[in-house]
Amino acid sequence: METAKLKKFAQFARRSLIEQISAKLNLVLAESSAARREEAKAIAELEKQIQGHGREQVIERIAYIWFNRFCALRFMDVNRYTRIGIITPAEGQFQPEILAEAKMGHIDEEMVAEKTREQIFALLGGSSPSRDPQSEAYCLLVVAACNDFNKSMPYLFEKIADYTELLMPDDLLSGNSILAYTREAMTPDVCQDVEVIGWLYQFYISEKKDKVFDDLKKNKKITPENIPAATQLFTPHWIVRYLVENSLGRLWMLNRPNSKLVEQMEYYIKPEQVESDFLHIGKPEDIKMCDPACGSGHILTYTFDLLYAIYEEEGYDPFEIPEKILMHNLYGIEIDERAGELAAFALTMKARARQRRFFNKGVKPNICVLENIHFNESELKDYMDFIGRDLFTAPLQTTLKQFEEADNFGSLIRPAVNDVSGMLNILESKNVSGQLFLSPTHQKVLQALQQADYLSPKYHVVVANPPYMGGKGMNPSLAAWVKENYPESKSDLFAMFIERNLDLTQKHGAVGMITMQSWMFLSSFEKLRAKLLDNATILSMAHLGARAFDSIGGEVVSTTAFVLDNGYIPDFKGAFVRLVDGKSEAEKDRMLKEAIQ
Repeated sequence: METAKLKKFAQFARRSLIEQISAKLNLVLAESSAARREEAKAIAELEKQIQGHGREQVIERIAYIWFNRFCALRFMDVNRYTRIGIITPAEGQFQPEILAEAKMGHIDEEMVAEKTREQIFALLGGSSPSRDPQSEAYCLLVVAACNDFNKSMPYLFEKIADYTELLMPDDLLSGNSILAYTREAMTPDVCQDVEVIGWLYQFYISEKKDKVFDDLKKNKKITPENIPAATQLFTPHWIVRYLVENSLGRLWMLNRPNSKLVEQMEYYIKPEQVESDFLHIGKPEDIKMCDPACGSGHILTYTFDLLYAIYEEEGYDPFEIPEKILMHNLYGIEIDERAGELAAFALTMKARARQRRFFNKGVKPNICVLENIHFNESELKDYMDFIGRDLFTAPLQTTLKQFEEADNFGSLIRPAVNDVSGMLNILESKNVSGQLFLSPTHQKVLQALQQADYLSPKYHVVVANPPYMGGKGMNPSLAAWVKENYPESKSDLFAMFIERNLDLTQKHGAVGMITMQSWMFLSSFEKLRAKLLDNATILSMAHLGARAFDSIGGEVVSTTAFVLDNGYIPDFKGAFVRLVDGKSEAEKDRMLKEAIQ
């Protein structure tokens, strides 16, 4: 995918939206503003958000909400997943199709409530005073469309809060509007693949990432809210395919030696010896695959394609397959709410591409955005007394308290209880709705256990491009925590994820990763290497070296991609491919294919 145009657009869009929303914020918060008279509740909530999070963070958040939604709507428009073009004109027209239809008297009654339809017709008919009636009517239509998509994608299209709508950009119809630039960048060609959404997000936060690294040079540590911007990197598609095909694909081929799946796995390395000690899988629904640092979901979306082929080969009804994959097979974990939303959106788009009525199914992808959860001793004591203290073992009580800094420690958190599903089922059946003071605690307990369940060792396959961050960048809390919890791999987050991913995987499950190459050579990782060689088996490795990411110039990052079996296999000879001489992604990709053939 050609990304230069996308990068230019995303960076411009962030600056433009922040500027527009900042100006509008000044306008609505002015003492004599119409918003203070007409939207007092929304203004009160907006001021509360600013007081709690700061003006800059509120502006940043709302700017991103609108960027995210405009890009998602454009993607769905182009692929005809919307009933009518929300931000895209009909062929030969200039204004968005939904507005053009409204001007002719046609508004979708299922999408737009009666009261809103009346407002729109009044604006367009001139009976409601307005300085720009078409723009105002169009804003109402966009908000209605977003709220309508809340039914099928609540994670991305939350019901719009009054103050978010209040700060919606005004200029959406001119040739210089943010929507005009969105349409220009997100052409039908680039919208053929949902990975465009991931690229846009990486580019949207790229300037923030640059600032974080500039601050690091001034010895400013990376705070939890800046970890996503500092550590996210879009994984090239050919590397994703190598990792997924040699983990999930390999495991399936061991279980189904006669499978034709091998014919579509271009990066699959066939085992040289017969293997008998592998993880057995009865049917496709049994497979559980996780990306514990899933970003915008690129690894998960390709895994979706491979799983679809597996289900097809096993004779499942194509109508049922997308739902089964999202419900049973794919799991993503993130600390970045924005990226988690995009991962869920990307998987929903993969499913919708295969199943026309998928939006009506109400299926939500298994994406867990880890959130901070804090209990004080008295509230937890009162809750346990009400539910039954005998249910809460000491390890379970410890687990509930392990998410106080979830945004800092992320998937590296090892819950004290490995299997909380039974307790989760018990507590979900408890009715505490009549207990005014216990109900919020009950919801927090359920959320903590749900997060612990995602972090339990239940997966057949774990594939990840984990975050990279050395000790110099870690904030004091993170630095102290990793020394205690990951003594063999504390030098960098990526190394800790090698350990953690093996923890998440069942015995003889597969772990596929791309990481910095330093763990193979430096003395600081000697204990980690010894631990790996004693407890796991390297099935294959593509030593990439520098220049494996065209989006990163020069010799900045030297990497290696590899697949592990979560178990020691005596006398196993892994496949090793040296690609360090390749000068670009394309060259390394070609070299890998040649080596496999």
